[in-house]
Amino acid sequence: MATDSDYGQGFGHDSGLGFAESTRKHRLPAALRAPFEARSWRELGYVLVGLPIGVVLFTYAVTMVSVGAGLLVTFLGIPVLAAGLAGCRGFGALERVRARGLLGLEVSDPEPLRMRKRGVMAWMGAVLKSGTSWRTLLYALLYLPWSVFSFVVAVNFWAIGWSLMTYPLWFWLFPMYGGQDGLQLYGDESHHTYLDNPFEITVTALVGLLFTLATPWIVRALTMVDRVLVHGLLGPTRLSARVVELESDRGVVVDTAAADLRRIERDLHDGAQARLVALAMDLGLAKEKLTEDPQAAARMVDDAHGEVKTALQELRDLARGIHPAVLTDRGLDAALSAVASRCTVPVQVEVDLPARPAAAIEGIAYFTVSELLQNISKHARATWASVDVWRVENRLMLQVVDDGVGGADTSGGSGLAGLAERLDAVDGILVVDSPVGGPTRVTAELPWRTEPAMR
Repeated sequence: MATDSDYGQGFGHDSGLGFAESTRKHRLPAALRAPFEARSWRELGYVLVGLPIGVVLFTYAVTMVSVGAGLLVTFLGIPVLAAGLAGCRGFGALERVRARGLLGLEVSDPEPLRMRKRGVMAWMGAVLKSGTSWRTLLYALLYLPWSVFSFVVAVNFWAIGWSLMTYPLWFWLFPMYGGQDGLQLYGDESHHTYLDNPFEITVTALVGLLFTLATPWIVRALTMVDRVLVHGLLGPTRLSARVVELESDRGVVVDTAAADLRRIERDLHDGAQARLVALAMDLGLAKEKLTEDPQAAARMVDDAHGEVKTALQELRDLARGIHPAVLTDRGLDAALSAVASRCTVPVQVEVDLPARPAAAIEGIAYFTVSELLQNISKHARATWASVDVWRVENRLMLQVVDDGVGGADTSGGSGLAGLAERLDAVDGILVVDSPVGGPTRVTAELPWRTEPAMR
């Protein structure tokens, strides 16, 4: 289970300084600091660079697809069309990199080309059959009109905002070079009122300030559409993402099962098996001494009887760790109560379930609570703990609370991290709330499934 690093660590002087610095940094309201934040300028840069990229993408896509479609009456159309789609895939990879660098958008690479054979013909067939190729083509066609719109809106708002806000700094330059009419901003349509007195200049600057403060949020709203385009057309589909997730979960399940088998083999080899071997040797010696020294043989048999009891207890503990009989016979309530009775601190158990979940989910829930209670016994230095189990819609909820020293986390390498991986393999979630000094609250969610009805 968890190591000592799970409790009492992870919080120190540096974290306190970081919190104070963060508080000072964000003392200014978000609306006022937005025009000066690096994120706002990165998003503006994304929009500005998007227009030339959109022109290149659209030109390339239309040219290659048109030439390829026009040549489909001959064999040359297929390789041209495949090359055009492959180029779009390359542009899609660059767009994911640009979105990651400027927008902070993490988009996984889409599924690779699936080729059953090697060769140019197999490659062209894979490109033409791939949904990713056609989605990137659609992105290239849609991105140009959107990039034009977002470029015009962003540039105009930024230019108007900053020019009006800084108008008091440069308005005096215009009469010097503007001749009789001047080049100052006009305050009316007849061009008879110039914005040159203090009141008009102040109002102009305030209007520019409003534009400047609003522009980052407008640009952010524009980039939200870019995020949707990149995520929806250049990333993996939901099906492929789910397949990758299930493959990862399957790997976790296989590794966990292998680790459990190694643990069982080690416990059997080092525990019960070693005791049974010693027991066989002791009984053999007692048999030899039975006629020569009956009293010594009786003492050896008595010692062997104690070893049998110890070996049986170890086998019971091992079987209880795999899947206890009380869990199969009486369910989670009785099984968790039995686990709680072996904890080093008083544990209050409350199970409120309308029915028994599937055996696999029930076993994972039992294992999770058992590991958490073991963690409390070893590291928490608590005086009490509680276990609550209930159902919310289609989720089985588990919560283990203790008043220990706190500081538990799911950082890499800890026992809680391994437990979180096990739950994630079955679409579960593990949330740890454990400030230094306690209390610690660990909440787990598991999918609610029931056993299929018997026919």
